[in-house]
Amino acid sequence: MLDTHLTVRTDSPIGTISPRLYGHFAEHLGRCCYDGLWLGTEQTLVPTYGGFRKDVVDALKAMPVPLLRWPGGCYADHYHWRDGIGERVRRLGLSCGLQVEDDNTLGTHEFMALCRLLGAEPYLAGNMGSGSVQELCDWVEYCNSGLNTSLAAERVANGARKPFDVKLWGVGNENWGCGGNYDAETYAREYRRYATMLRHVDTTIELVACGQEDEWNLKFLQTNQRWLNLMDHLSIHRYWIHGGPELNFTDEQYYGLLSEADETEDFVKRTADYVMDALGTSSHRIGIALDEWGVWHPEARAWGPDGAELHREPITYEQAGTLRDALSIGVTLEGFHHQCNVLTLANLAQIVNVLHAPVMTDGAAMWVTPSYYALQLHLPHIGAKALPVDVTHGATMPGSSKGVSAVTATASSTEAGVAVTLVNRHISEGASVVVNVAGMSRVANAGLLAGDSPRAVNSAQDPDCIKVAPLNVGADGAGLWRIELPAHSMATVELA
Repeated sequence: MLDTHLTVRTDSPIGTISPRLYGHFAEHLGRCCYDGLWLGTEQTLVPTYGGFRKDVVDALKAMPVPLLRWPGGCYADHYHWRDGIGERVRRLGLSCGLQVEDDNTLGTHEFMALCRLLGAEPYLAGNMGSGSVQELCDWVEYCNSGLNTSLAAERVANGARKPFDVKLWGVGNENWGCGGNYDAETYAREYRRYATMLRHVDTTIELVACGQEDEWNLKFLQTNQRWLNLMDHLSIHRYWIHGGPELNFTDEQYYGLLSEADETEDFVKRTADYVMDALGTSSHRIGIALDEWGVWHPEARAWGPDGAELHREPITYEQAGTLRDALSIGVTLEGFHHQCNVLTLANLAQIVNVLHAPVMTDGAAMWVTPSYYALQLHLPHIGAKALPVDVTHGATMPGSSKGVSAVTATASSTEAGVAVTLVNRHISEGASVVVNVAGMSRVANAGLLAGDSPRAVNSAQDPDCIKVAPLNVGADGAGLWRIELPAHSMATVELA
């Protein structure tokens, strides 16, 4: 049994945890949008809200989904928004090497309806790869203009009298790769042209520029040194690919995946440092947008560090979601809270069926993964003030060269009290944890996410194998609370 003592510093808030840090990503890839979210209005086998699966929407509302990015991903740089309004055009849909027939029945108006159903802020990724400046300007005008223009009138004729008022617009996606194989300097000049024209159409929108790794980000920022005010967020992506198989991973691979999740915070901090250096004394702010992140197992890709025998054919981008994957979310969100003053939005990839999905479907069946419950356990933190948590005593994780504690936590405060989410990262040892939270007198709510194995999964046949269970928390003195955590588990305790 691991003995751990944690102290929540209630008098030292880090900053506000924006709802945008709990965003999601819906790309026209595999069965994410079509079949996962959208069934259309013609079928009658599965209940829908105007074409969107009712069971999926209801589950996502309860997760929740404060922000939703669409339509890509790599798909965005082949997407022409006019195909998805009025009379629909059937085109070749392209993303990540997949070619499908796309009937465009899920278009701008339908996506906005989904956002209203979920209570999500829309984030649209614009086509810079095969589109034009004028095409993206027209999409902004169509969505946001309240003037009596032909494009605004067309929106009204298509059923939306009021503007959609979309604030977040991505200027391309992964333009260093699938979005056009630009070099950093060329993309920087193109971004500058796009951003200038887009701001003419709507001065209130927030523009997301495409970043990558260190060298690209440095060159991009240097090239646009005089025009940094044209950018509100710099996009970066991070997938964890060194954790071995989705199910039959070793102990070493288990810890490897959690280590990758941990290192995501360093990537955010490093990128933010480049931005701060470029801004210098300027009062303008550019946030970091981690708008794709999560686990990408070898079974769901045709590339990467693992043997080819693990790559499933054909590639559907679907993978098993285990309790280990859920713990990796908890580890990552700790970093998000630490960096909430520089990380301005984040989107888990992806929302249904594909990659690190919290919700899965198979025909009429729908179930949620352990990752769904990991996100739900963090609900009390959304919009709250992030608080530092010190490990005053505890064992380190096996094999950790950095001395990372086996039990870690994140905390936040509101007027109602303090919420603490803890992760026991140890694969085989339970932990007895004492948490010091000054000024709290009672437990308002406590839930535990645990299982017999970190390889445990939910399925259509066993949808409740892993779910949140009530957790007993005992007082251990003034402001002290004792929490018993099984191996490979996560818990949230709300104190009032």
